[in-house]
Amino acid sequence: MAEKDFNFKIGSGDKVRILFVCLGNICRSPAAQGVMERLVAERGTADRFEIDSAGLYGGHAGDLPDSRMRAHARRRGLELTHRSRQVRESDFDRFDIIVAMDNSNYDGLRALAPTPEDERKIVKMADFFTQHPWADCVPDPYYDGAQGFENALDLIEDGCEMLYEFIMHNS
Repeated sequence: MAEKDFNFKIGSGDKVRILFVCLGNICRSPAAQGVMERLVAERGTADRFEIDSAGLYGGHAGDLPDSRMRAHARRRGLELTHRSRQVRESDFDRFDIIVAMDNSNYDGLRALAPTPEDERKIVKMADFFTQHPWADCVPDPYYDGAQGFENALDLIEDGCEMLYEFIMHNS
């Protein structure tokens, strides 16, 4: 990844708090939460992170991730058990970094940000792609069949790896 100049500040507290956001919080963002939780556990740094996910749309609140995403994630050793929830204004106070899965999510989050400081916490997952530099987002796999879920997971794994490296290098 080329050095990017991000405006967010990594928390000075005991943990780095990351929120992954997609539209409904049933496919991409819970998968990103699961990937990042596994990554920090494997690296022995889980105690330094708080990781969550949410959606801009609240219609799936309380639901488990989409069964197809859970099945594809399970093949990669991930159990996605997060219950969907909608982004809240308080999330901007609670999290250091808010990661949007696509450009529409990014724009929606920016519109919700209560302050300019909060808006600076929002980044795109695509900003962290190294293996897929041509991709500009994690596309919503909901209507794309099996390959859509595999593609989303490939992109999420790529982005989470570099996000982790960026955080560890800058905290």
